[in-house]
Amino acid sequence: MQHSPSDPTVVPGASVSPATAGAHESAAAPAGIAGTVASLMPRARDELAELVAFRSVADPQQFPRSECEGAAAWVADALRAEGFEDVAALDTPDGTQSVYGFLPGPEGAPTVLLYAHYDVQPPLDESAWRTPPFEMTEGPDGRWYGRGTADCKGGFVMHLLALRALKANGGVPVSVKVIVEGSEEQGTSGLEQYAEAHPELLRADTIVIGDTGNFRRGLPTVTATLRGMAVVHITVDTLEGNLHSGQFGGAAPDALAALIRTLDSLRDEAGDTVIDGLATGERWEGLGYPEEEFRSDAKVLDGVELPGSGTVADRVWARPAVTVLGIDCPPVVGATPSVQARARASVSLRVPPGMDTTEAIELLTAHLEAHVPWNARVAVQVMGQGQPFSADTTSPAYTAMATALRTAYDGQEMQTAGMGGSIPLCNTLAALYPEAEILLIGLSEPEAQIHAVNESVDPEELERMSVAEALFLRAYSGHAADA
Repeated sequence: MQHSPSDPTVVPGASVSPATAGAHESAAAPAGIAGTVASLMPRARDELAELVAFRSVADPQQFPRSECEGAAAWVADALRAEGFEDVAALDTPDGTQSVYGFLPGPEGAPTVLLYAHYDVQPPLDESAWRTPPFEMTEGPDGRWYGRGTADCKGGFVMHLLALRALKANGGVPVSVKVIVEGSEEQGTSGLEQYAEAHPELLRADTIVIGDTGNFRRGLPTVTATLRGMAVVHITVDTLEGNLHSGQFGGAAPDALAALIRTLDSLRDEAGDTVIDGLATGERWEGLGYPEEEFRSDAKVLDGVELPGSGTVADRVWARPAVTVLGIDCPPVVGATPSVQARARASVSLRVPPGMDTTEAIELLTAHLEAHVPWNARVAVQVMGQGQPFSADTTSPAYTAMATALRTAYDGQEMQTAGMGGSIPLCNTLAALYPEAEILLIGLSEPEAQIHAVNESVDPEELERMSVAEALFLRAYSGHAADA
């Protein structure tokens, strides 16, 4: 069912705080993890609405820094209300804040690090949203709409639900560290640098990254691989200044045309990414991604072909991919008949496991310099980067998670899938703590439309994944996983 702009229901939340939201719970919550989580869902809805209300885009050119600071303070208060110690908003080198807290467990219990991020993608065209992006609303399809509901403010609420359910059913059987990042979407590496400078802070026996999602709503899935990412800005200069296109056009080197031709060199006629010297023919071995499902998930217009060769899974999980994120050029409205002297573009390169992002950037830069026409001047600036990641799905933590997901999803077996997106922190944590197991779960299934307009979360996914995380923590500690 499609979300309709008619009769949206605004989710209440203005009067609820993490410290006082217990009023939403019944005096005697139902027995068992699943029953407790179900009883906590109204509170979770209110808290997520409060958190979504912060316009926490970690780019001060778009939104005031106070929005991210407010979200960080909210997260810190929530952790303190749950009994966390050493709660702090960490000032990271990129000028943002990541929130840390520690909840001690029983003597000798393993330590689990839970990760989420409170910063969000920009809302894009706010007028294209069916309801205001920073006002969480419930649609007639039952989904909760708003920027960050799935990616990844909902991930933090998932952690809270799991811990509350455990506390209500015998206690949290492990020591828990929580880190909630403030600049994941910007890729500025602030938390990675902070972790490298304070290597003991996030040390844990296993790490749960709550920033991915099920392959399909209702299908329990862990993410086994992530592509790395690089974002570069390309600037092309050809003239000292713009020229009249009637007087000079045809002979004067047009910087915008040169940029377009340079960008076009990054794909072949089939649509595959091509960068001189970079391997592009890898194959994905694992859960498949049927083309018709992908077309539906991506909302591809009827009759429009998918670019590239190989399977969809090959293209989105196992191979590098170039995307032009934006171009600086005159808008159509108000454009003058001029030959452009300068043009600039932002380009993203996704790098699959097995490739080194730094080497890929070097090859991309060399390719752009070699393919710019007319000997135009070209400059490439690296804006951010992160390495790809691959998990060991045979580890004990994955066995415990498979059991937990099977219970939370009524007997369905855990699936493993790749994800074309990037979480740069994963590789930093893997390098700092090579003995730690890293699991990737979350709420960003395809219908969530993360990074797009009308982002949403399915509350049933939030409920089931919270149950699964609680059962995982119990199983991982060695206790029986009673739902």
